[in-house]
Amino acid sequence: MKFSFVWIGKTKDKSWMALQEEYLRRLSHFVKCEIVEIKDSAPHETKEIEGERILKILNQKSFVCLLDVKGRALSSPEMAREIEKWQNRGEKEITFVIGGPGGVSSTISEKVEFRLSLSFLTFTHEMARVVMLEQLYRAYTIIKGFPYQK
Repeated sequence: MKFSFVWIGKTKDKSWMALQEEYLRRLSHFVKCEIVEIKDSAPHETKEIEGERILKILNQKSFVCLLDVKGRALSSPEMAREIEKWQNRGEKEITFVIGGPGGVSSTISEKVEFRLSLSFLTFTHEMARVVMLEQLYRAYTIIKGFPYQK
């Protein structure tokens, strides 16, 4: 299985980047990973233009998971079970999309097969990336029965 991460903008803060790289390194022991950063929208651009950029990147055969405040909130064990379901269904690639500050276009929203909420709280994009990567890593440690801090 492969995880693709598509998000708007670069991780600029060095501390968040270090954490992002650390969890990506850990996660890559279990699954192939790829990050695609899409340039930030100019102030005059709409989320539809941003959506077109995302659409160009998306593999049409990929299972798309959108990080969405209105998505399903899962515990870590539930997330592990969800990933196992995707694997058992034979999904080859899961693409996790983090849209821009204004959300995603209706075109992208229609392509989504799963909506995941990391929290009821609002996170910066850099923070959300790290939390998502850490939770995916944690899910794999649960799946494989590896010890991990509680």
